[in-house]
Amino acid sequence: MRSRRRSAYTFRVPASLTVDRNAPDDAQQRQIIVSLDGEPIAELMFGDSVTREISAGPHTLLVDNTWNKKSINFTTAENEKISFLTKSRSSRFAEFLLMFFGAGPLKVFLTRQ
Repeated sequence: MRSRRRSAYTFRVPASLTVDRNAPDDAQQRQIIVSLDGEPIAELMFGDSVTREISAGPHTLLVDNTWNKKSINFTTAENEKISFLTKSRSSRFAEFLLMFFGAGPLKVFLTRQ
């Protein structure tokens, strides 16, 4: 009698990470550089988004508009869909600089959706 072997293979289902830049109060100036675990994955202009498959486990997401940086640590499970919203916003003084000089400091924001 022949014995049957059970498969020792397990299949890992990756998680999904999406970063959107479509907030109505975004200053719509400059690009936002998105990095995951120290590796750049996208440069987002207003209205852009990026989606990547990622492994389950802990990660660090960093957004940088070259004036300001923001990072967040998060952990994903297999097949989990994670979504973040990023935007650049200006202060009243920065709006004055943007209006007259076309450039000014913008603060970057990153929130989980």
